[in-house]
Amino acid sequence: MDSRFRKRMALRRKFHILRTLTSSKSVKKNSIVIDAFLYIYKLKLKLEAIQREYSKLMNYTQEVKVEKINGKGFMIRVSCKKGEDILVSILEAFEKMGLNVVQARVSCNYGFGMEAIVESEDQDMDVKAVTEAVLKAIEKPGGDEA
Repeated sequence: MDSRFRKRMALRRKFHILRTLTSSKSVKKNSIVIDAFLYIYKLKLKLEAIQREYSKLMNYTQEVKVEKINGKGFMIRVSCKKGEDILVSILEAFEKMGLNVVQARVSCNYGFGMEAIVESEDQDMDVKAVTEAVLKAIEKPGGDEA
């Protein structure tokens, strides 16, 4: 008799804890279990949404924007997925093209990001050539290995 009473009290305590965790206002055991099930299902949906957002951040799209500023300068913005030696390969591409980096900001938090102001040694450099060189450098990081 005493063990049945302890079991019943333990079960009551567990239902009370479950009711508190799920913010259920129900008194009946069946309703508390259903509320707990719905609470778990909502948490599962939230987790799936967070995982989708995380995968979007990890599959960061590749983007290169080049703008001509003043006579022989360029503003270059690069954002892409993280990888090894991306910065090195971009700087090597600048060196090959005769571009001098005046100012640069680089970030590697969720993906690779770079914003740079470069100046060209010759006046005939165009935006398309710079964009293509940076895109090639991103696609094949590691510099002059090939």
